[in-house]
Amino acid sequence: MKARILLVDDDLDMRELLGSILGLNGYDVSKADTAAALREAFGKEQPDVVLLDYKLPEAASKAPEEIGLTLIPLIKREWPDAEVIMLSGHGSLDVAVEAGRQGAYNFISKPFEMEKLLADLKCALEHKEQRQENSSLRRALETMSGVNSPVFKSAAMQTVVRTVERLAPTDVAILVTGESGTGKEVIADLIHSLSTRNKSKIIKVNCAALPRELIESELFGSVKGAYTGAHADREGLFRTAEGGTLLLDEISEMPVDTQSKLLRVLQDQEVRPVGGKSSYKTNCRILTATNRKPEEAIKDGKLREDLYYRISAISVHLPALRERRDDIMPLANAFLKRFGAQANRVVSGFTVAAAERLIGFDWPGNVRQLQNEVQRAVLLCEGQQVEAHDLSVTRPKHEASDSHDTNFTLLEGVERNAIVQMLKDTGGNKLEAAKRLGIGRQTLYNKIKAYGIEV
Repeated sequence: MKARILLVDDDLDMRELLGSILGLNGYDVSKADTAAALREAFGKEQPDVVLLDYKLPEAASKAPEEIGLTLIPLIKREWPDAEVIMLSGHGSLDVAVEAGRQGAYNFISKPFEMEKLLADLKCALEHKEQRQENSSLRRALETMSGVNSPVFKSAAMQTVVRTVERLAPTDVAILVTGESGTGKEVIADLIHSLSTRNKSKIIKVNCAALPRELIESELFGSVKGAYTGAHADREGLFRTAEGGTLLLDEISEMPVDTQSKLLRVLQDQEVRPVGGKSSYKTNCRILTATNRKPEEAIKDGKLREDLYYRISAISVHLPALRERRDDIMPLANAFLKRFGAQANRVVSGFTVAAAERLIGFDWPGNVRQLQNEVQRAVLLCEGQQVEAHDLSVTRPKHEASDSHDTNFTLLEGVERNAIVQMLKDTGGNKLEAAKRLGIGRQTLYNKIKAYGIEV
């Protein structure tokens, strides 16, 4: 589908030239010559990008007025998903800054190279697509409880979440792998929240926790008298999860003979209760998880190879916490906020020494261990900040010789200080600061937010 561009410019020659070039480059172009014509377009299909001239007449009979800037908030209100690129022969820094403040994606001074405009259009469309993806993710996160909402900052986890966003709306079978405590259940919750089944339940079962003699009854249901102690019909989790999602955690701990019956259920989409004479159709999405490496589980006879291929059309691997140290402090702060509220205590954060202790620890128990550590610290700390001595985790022996993590935090500090100083030098002008730092404006905005810099 062609990207839709609305070109708003009172110069007929400019409209014709740009319209022709954009059309040849595969864009669907519509045009407006006045502010009144732009307002009339609000009732029509929303464009992807609006190219807006800085000087624009209110109506065809009036001389050009400098009202382009005042139209940006109106465009963003009527077409919230559209990006705005302002075109102007008045290429002053003040105008560019004001355009950005009003909500424009970019500002291009006339005359401009067409290659520059086409490149900026491409970037604006990519930004729009990313915003829409983030919006769907944000809506899903808002529906999840604070306990189960994922916290991620590292590149590794951002890749995981982007994969989940693409896969969740489908019914493709997903196997989530990772060490114990990495958050596989949280990712299952996110998949369900982003799926079309999110109005129904997600049912979770830990296959390792179910007694061998009861697991089939628990999963498939059973009829009265099917086995000793079966005093009534049992519904089974497949039926409970009807229309929703069923997470089979620690799938490699399921008895192999039960795995064969599960495979038949997945192939036929039919479930026969234990002791029953008839089957019923099932319609639930199956997610599976394991803390074992699948190839090792298959080799050890813990996981049927044919079942593995059935449940792992896509595999999502969660890296251990020690492999994504960028996530340690965001997670720790989220846990601190939650447990502080639960304990009715005001604990504002971690001291530098405590944060370094957390970042430097290898966390063999992963996120679950970090969660327990922060809960303990909240209950035991005496001040309004968690000190290093409030933590039970010890400083790693290799910390003095291996400065990898320290270098990482120092680099972040150096980058933050450089941004703060440049913002001071430019009087808070983000556009100018980005130019002097040699980075994009959006990159600078992201770093300002990530480092908590107040402008």
